[in-house]
Amino acid sequence: MIYRLILAIRNARYAKGRRSVKAPVPTICVGNVTVGGTGKTPHTELLLRLLGQTSRWGGSNLAVLSRGYGRRSRGFQQVTTDGTAAFCGDEPLQIKRNFPSVTVAVDKDRVHGCRILCNPALALEAKGRKKCVSPDFPPAYIILLDDAFQYRKLSATLNIVLTSYHRPVTEDTLLPFGRLRDLPSRLYDADIIIVSKCPGGLDDEDKAEFATRLGFENYDPSACTATRKGRTLKLLFSTIAYKRGMPVFESADSRYLYSGKLILFTGIADDTPLYDQLSGSYTIVGRLRFPDHHEFRLSDLGKIEALMKKHPTALVATTEKDARRLEALGGMSQELKTRLFYIPIEAEFLTDVEKECLLQSLPQ
Repeated sequence: MIYRLILAIRNARYAKGRRSVKAPVPTICVGNVTVGGTGKTPHTELLLRLLGQTSRWGGSNLAVLSRGYGRRSRGFQQVTTDGTAAFCGDEPLQIKRNFPSVTVAVDKDRVHGCRILCNPALALEAKGRKKCVSPDFPPAYIILLDDAFQYRKLSATLNIVLTSYHRPVTEDTLLPFGRLRDLPSRLYDADIIIVSKCPGGLDDEDKAEFATRLGFENYDPSACTATRKGRTLKLLFSTIAYKRGMPVFESADSRYLYSGKLILFTGIADDTPLYDQLSGSYTIVGRLRFPDHHEFRLSDLGKIEALMKKHPTALVATTEKDARRLEALGGMSQELKTRLFYIPIEAEFLTDVEKECLLQSLPQ
């Protein structure tokens, strides 16, 4: 009750006009109201792909700004492809590796971070802050804000909020009893709501039923809209596509990908969809689940290697985000490096209509 009251007071203060600022360039916020498990990073990458296809933003200077959860650095930092998850966070590093031409940066102060992304010279003039080591990036034309929906000091041009198909916001509860970190009603402050991790065969009738579960009326699949209390919002549905396993280390042996057995370990909020997907191709003989953004230790490797001894021919698989944290971890055996692969994922809209709807909603 106390947590709910604090959130209600905070939201009321901003609703009454507490000052929020806009960045110097258009911004797109990709967020949620839960503590994870909705697929923010895959959807940020989806937006980067779509922006690159537009006549307005294709070929322009795109940037991504994240807090860099769990990083050991402070202040504004530029993310480089040869960086480490410890320095900048696992998700920003993943995005930079997948989109090397995009400027990726981390800063807890999103207002400050946006200003530097638009004017890199400011990084060398920061007062009372650790300076960015190498501000060699071009000024941003548009900025994607990764997980900034709760950062109310910055007002985004477009707010996209995700809710999981398997655990919708309206059927969850606030921390510590549930996974909500904000009031469920905040979902409706978005400009676009994306229902993520949907099964691939969802039809219009299924979508309309789910829209009702979210408290909407009059779902229109042709316009991708639904109404609530007289307000019309964009309501889109996406799924996760799983790609072929990729080696975490160069010494990995691709023949393990053809093993019929698999050991899965993850440090994400919800690995159930990944488990279900892999169980269709492999017999999962071992499964270890760690907390989201888990910092792996030698004791964790010991648990994994104990399973490897029991199943000497099994593939060892993890997520791309976990792979980024494991790269710099010392003490890993050569055997584990040989058998360790990550499973890349991509967010995709269920229909071309939804994709086109999002494209038309992008800032111009």
